[in-house]
Amino acid sequence: MASEIKLPAVGQIPSGDHQRVVVCLGRSCRKYQAEKVFQQFEQNLPPDVELISVPCLGQCGNGSMVVVEADHTWYSQVQPKEVEIIIRQHIIGKSPVSEMIFHHK
Repeated sequence: MASEIKLPAVGQIPSGDHQRVVVCLGRSCRKYQAEKVFQQFEQNLPPDVELISVPCLGQCGNGSMVVVEADHTWYSQVQPKEVEIIIRQHIIGKSPVSEMIFHHK
């Protein structure tokens, strides 16, 4: 199920066992293929993982931005072809893709 909501501020994102992936579909991220990134997640995520889009994650210019909420991991410059590794290694394997992590303040 995909829906668009306003994302809570960093540090207010819930953690725990619930898996949710957030994809920014703001104007800047759409320039970096965010819609295709979202579609790749939508088509390939396990059914127990929720996918949502947000209008902006406040990191314009670093897109496409993706957040795995369970452990507060942010990814930047995600390309559609990279979605598979995020799903396989992080969502399923529980090991963040270290070379793709966005270290924000």
